[in-house]
Amino acid sequence: MIFALSSSVFAEPVTIVALGDSLTAGYGLENQADGLVPQLQAWLRARGADVVVQNAGVSGDTSAGGLARVDWALGPDVDALIVTLGGNDMLRGLDPAGTRASLEGILRKAAEKKLPVLLVGMQAPGNFGPDYKATFDAMYPELAAKYGALLAGSFFDGLVAAGATAGDPASFAPFMQADGIHPNPEGVKLIVEGLGPKVLDLVAQVSG
Repeated sequence: MIFALSSSVFAEPVTIVALGDSLTAGYGLENQADGLVPQLQAWLRARGADVVVQNAGVSGDTSAGGLARVDWALGPDVDALIVTLGGNDMLRGLDPAGTRASLEGILRKAAEKKLPVLLVGMQAPGNFGPDYKATFDAMYPELAAKYGALLAGSFFDGLVAAGATAGDPASFAPFMQADGIHPNPEGVKLIVEGLGPKVLDLVAQVSG
């Protein structure tokens, strides 16, 4: 042979679907390149991961909405799934049992397709009472353990690492848009830095 080509030359990139709500969709950002999915894809590629991250975020979506469209989102080219849902359920005070059932339905569908999953946790505020918070917060690690999914403890871990303090909205303000709910571009950057290593673990599961 005159030359040899590595099999990696013909390898397809790893395709990851990010299933979520406005936090995934990039709500409120003037430049969509500042959103979670574009920043995450760029972060991963900068670290040598050949990936495509597909944005399946729908603003206002609940976990039930995510379950209703997960079959459509998980096309034949998809290799892995990130699930970031439950924030709107929590903001509306929906019964955690319903949120859990919807998240479990999503994880079950991913398992049927043999897709590795990263489940991104959310934490409820205390205004619905301690029982609600305890039940809501616990379902993410419990479901991750049950379905063998990777777990990111909190979507906002990157902001906490940068100095924000849970329960202190003022400490989050530099990283948030005016509504106090959605991150600004700098906030998204920090969130990606927090989630990125977990997503690299997800890519490794596909590659392995």
